[in-house]
Amino acid sequence: MSYLVLARKYRPKSFTEMVGQEHVVQALSNALTQQRLHHAYLFTGTRGVGKTTVSRILAKSLNCVGTDGQGGITAEPCGVCEMCRAIDAGRFVDYTELDAASNRGVDEVQSLLEQAVYKPVQGRFKVFMIDEVHMLTNTAFNAMLKTLEEPPEYLKFVLATTDPQKVPVTVLSRCLQFSLRPMAPETVHAHLRKVLSEENVQAEDGALRLISRGARGSMRDALSLTDQAIAFGAGSLNEANVRQMLGAVDRSYVFRLIEALAIGDGKAIFDIANALRDNGLSAASTLEDMASVLQRMAVCQQVPDSHDVQDSEAVEIARLAGLMPADETQLLYSIAIHGRSELGLAPDEYSGLTMSLLRLLAFKPKGFRPANMASGVAVEAEKKSLKTEEVSLPSTEQKRSEETHSVRAEPVEAHASPSTPSTELRTGSSGRTEVPQNAPEPVSTPVLEQKQPIAGIESARAATETIAPVAPAAAQPSTLMAVPIREQGAGSSRLDSRIAVVEPDAHHEAWVQLVQQLLDAQAVQGLVQQLAVQSQCVEKGASHLTLRVGQPSLKSDGGRDELQAALQTLGRSEALVIEVGPVQDSWAKRNTAKLEARQRQAEDIITQDPWVQSLMADWGAKIVPGSIKAV
Repeated sequence: MSYLVLARKYRPKSFTEMVGQEHVVQALSNALTQQRLHHAYLFTGTRGVGKTTVSRILAKSLNCVGTDGQGGITAEPCGVCEMCRAIDAGRFVDYTELDAASNRGVDEVQSLLEQAVYKPVQGRFKVFMIDEVHMLTNTAFNAMLKTLEEPPEYLKFVLATTDPQKVPVTVLSRCLQFSLRPMAPETVHAHLRKVLSEENVQAEDGALRLISRGARGSMRDALSLTDQAIAFGAGSLNEANVRQMLGAVDRSYVFRLIEALAIGDGKAIFDIANALRDNGLSAASTLEDMASVLQRMAVCQQVPDSHDVQDSEAVEIARLAGLMPADETQLLYSIAIHGRSELGLAPDEYSGLTMSLLRLLAFKPKGFRPANMASGVAVEAEKKSLKTEEVSLPSTEQKRSEETHSVRAEPVEAHASPSTPSTELRTGSSGRTEVPQNAPEPVSTPVLEQKQPIAGIESARAATETIAPVAPAAAQPSTLMAVPIREQGAGSSRLDSRIAVVEPDAHHEAWVQLVQQLLDAQAVQGLVQQLAVQSQCVEKGASHLTLRVGQPSLKSDGGRDELQAALQTLGRSEALVIEVGPVQDSWAKRNTAKLEARQRQAEDIITQDPWVQSLMADWGAKIVPGSIKAV
């Protein structure tokens, strides 16, 4: 006897044997049990999910007569009566299957419809099954519309298609539509395990998982691949043989690639890429497997206990999930799936793979971990430590502040007096930077004072220009209220308590004064100005100043030389040394804090005004966000 392939041998014979399509089975079973039968059914779904199988089971359910020959319509066909055996064998005269891919013209459809006028010969119903119905021509569709809408009571239509978008809506509206879903890899894996157990074939779990993923939702493809793997492995399935047969990339390569990306090891990435090329492994499969692993990593990061404990890869994926933050995982996933679509545009497949890996490395966020980190470190802890480093001071700085009773740093006035003498930086005998006695007092942050509410009409007009009350006389929401703010003198020590207080060194205080003088004299512009205002003086040597910037783009020889030349116009001859690192304080940070404090104070003046509060309470008025500006 000739060998029968697994896809045909294990084709379901009843609804109870079907897997992965419970929603369709339940609807059809209930309809058959309650005798609520439609005259036309449309089954849609990708290849190998059971469209033709459901059609044959439905035909058996409609025509089954039971083991005693007295049965009626049932949701559980017996499978042993003459009707059931004839349908399974493909010789039931009242069940007609038409392949619309090869019989797509109007003549073939008319020939089929001519049989509709004759009553069933053997069974209870005639069943016309048209497979790949979307391949019919428009003329053929038009020819069957009337019969499809009002068929004889003994005739049932079953249509199947993989592309329902191409079926005319006039046909869709006449059918009861069921969408058969692609099957999950876990469902395919469980069914393959059952089939191989009945076939007495030894199979490794990893091999079945590879076949389940390779089937891409099709049970027929999975069984066909299983047949091929049994032949390839001489009667057994092991993971190495199946991986070689499928041309799948060993997941160890993928795990090593993702780990190298997590630690920023570019050399390891290219070594692995060259190994993939030397072994002839598919670049598309590499990116596909990377996307699959990154997806499972993202799930593991959000739901740590979601992985399958029986999956041997779950432990490794959980470890990789701890090597990078969730946002970086999402970014790498997006680049990997877009890289697959670009492989066809690349000069060759491995050039596309190399560029995708370069993109993964280039878009990796900088500054979160060292490039030679060998083990997973919680990235959130690194972020917290970095933030702590930026806002806290070393213990030596705190001691120096306590010893010298230094004044807290406050934003410098945007327009300082031109007569303010320059501050000299000196290094004392103890090596500590000192401020000369004639140095000017640090300029305090302007503190916003609330003006008293304006009496009478002026107060009402000022309030209504800022407030949008729910009343007929409401002003336009776009009206801006400019609130005048009075600033205190330079000798005041008041400071808005909501501004972060920083206590830098004395030499940085002098540097901030120098930056203000450069800005007043308009001696620096463009990137050189940004270098000055965003830098922090971290060291004062005998003949040099060391400045720290947070952005590497600000560190350039040309910018340093221009800033040094600008300082010489103020009589300063120190050489400048630029380094990159976290900046705790700068002229720009102080100015930003000053502007934020002014804006908050302006908003407080309006919201605390009695007249405004009265309008809000009595008329339900609301302050339009963004309409208050400090002047």
